[in-house]
Amino acid sequence: MLSLSTARKLKEAGLAWAPALHDFFAIPDRGFDDRVFVFSDVFVDVAWYRGQLAATFQGSVEWALDHLLVTELVWLPSEAQLRQELEKRLAAGQAGVRLTGMPGGYVCEFRTGDRWLAFTADDASEAYAAALLHLLVAGD
Repeated sequence: MLSLSTARKLKEAGLAWAPALHDFFAIPDRGFDDRVFVFSDVFVDVAWYRGQLAATFQGSVEWALDHLLVTELVWLPSEAQLRQELEKRLAAGQAGVRLTGMPGGYVCEFRTGDRWLAFTADDASEAYAAALLHLLVAGD
């Protein structure tokens, strides 16, 4: 999964987000930096019930925040969402995005003009994010 640090860089670089069901997000700077949240239809918790673990379905939780603006959240796009965002920004007719596994990580490559650019990371999502961040910042 994409790190909060990288997700913040993408947000600061202008990556737009229209929240959708099953999107992952973080609530930074409120004591939740190490937690990942997801938009879902139903909140499901695991609790002990009569001595056994049970899945409990709840409409709200005791510690729930009244509300947060989406602008206060940080989207944690999935690997597929990162690839889709990257492909949207590449000019028509350019070669597709390639992700290759290698010892110790991944390399994400795409062509811009007459040159290939490569972005390496330990995680596939981080490699895609590095390439996307390049496009957002450099405007290639």
